[in-house]
Amino acid sequence: MMSNFKPLPNFFRVSLLTLFLSLGTNITRAQSNSWPVPQGAADLKSPVPSNSTSIKNGNTLYQSYCAPCHGKSGRGDGPAATSLHPKPADHTSAAVQAESDGTLFYKISEGHANTAMPPFKAVLQPDQRWAVINYIRTLAKKH
Repeated sequence: MMSNFKPLPNFFRVSLLTLFLSLGTNITRAQSNSWPVPQGAADLKSPVPSNSTSIKNGNTLYQSYCAPCHGKSGRGDGPAATSLHPKPADHTSAAVQAESDGTLFYKISEGHANTAMPPFKAVLQPDQRWAVINYIRTLAKKH
């Protein structure tokens, strides 16, 4: 019995392969959930000194605004975290601690589109956001 199967011409095979790889790359990019930060923002330096007053204020703000998702100790395990995708960042992690102060300031200020991370620039004053960052820096020591 003769089969009616005819292989696709090379042009169609290459086109299908290109389409498949393109879709796979876009899906991977969506799943990686990268959060690009403009270089100018990443280079910002904090005008708020990291002292006991700033850290205490940052902790108070963190517990009110960040802990519901990121957890009281910053591990990304707050009560709301179970229902969030992507999961909130673990602020005690080496990856977060390695980010520049300017990067964290940008992320807190602008939020992250299509995630549960809201922008806080209309809620917290700049010095308050810097105080939160000063507090986040102490979380690595509690690891």
